[in-house]
Amino acid sequence: MSEERVVFAYLDEPPFCWPAAGGTAQGCDVELVTAALHALGITRFEQRLTTFAELLPGLASGRWTLTTPLFVTSERQQLVDFSRPVWALSDGLLVRTRDRVRLTGYRAVAAAAARLAVVAAQVQEQAGLAAGIAPERMIRVATQEEAVNAIRTGRADAYASVAMAHRGYLAREPDAELAIVNVSASESVPAAGAFAFGKQNAALRQRFDAALEGLVGSDWHRAMMGRHGFPAGEY
Repeated sequence: MSEERVVFAYLDEPPFCWPAAGGTAQGCDVELVTAALHALGITRFEQRLTTFAELLPGLASGRWTLTTPLFVTSERQQLVDFSRPVWALSDGLLVRTRDRVRLTGYRAVAAAAARLAVVAAQVQEQAGLAAGIAPERMIRVATQEEAVNAIRTGRADAYASVAMAHRGYLAREPDAELAIVNVSASESVPAAGAFAFGKQNAALRQRFDAALEGLVGSDWHRAMMGRHGFPAGEY
């Protein structure tokens, strides 16, 4: 019997996922999905680099089987199914170093009438709007790289994502002109993220969940997440 075909869609967003030399994906999410699929006897799977905007439409249309973990929301659950959670992360702002005292969170961005860059449709866009940032002050982009460039060029004043994504970016691309501001729990509580599956792949998701149960929180998993820079308590 031939091995079932599985396609994993991912983003260029270290330390979660990013393309290595030769096009092979790497990162903590890649290591976890690989271990879980191997536990199911699936030793080979396809990897597709895509944009955030294409992640869920690609699942719905069958272009891929599962995606890198993302925040679980009721709106997304209308479209796709999620695995058990694999991490819980807090938001952070990437700002110019000179602005880190002034732009301390979403409400501070709103009070300063500053411009907030977000990857369109990520949950940070709604968090910014809820904090009072005017819609016309939201700079919506397609990728992490575009958001960082918006800060560097002055098109935006802060870029909202999970703090861990900012740490991963600066680890790969150090820049003394950029700084990370951790958003307080009063504005953004840690939220759970999980692998997303097309609803047509319910049987695989259930098997995948069973594999995750034996992996998440294990000695191997703790060591792997620590190697990628995650502090205890974020997975």
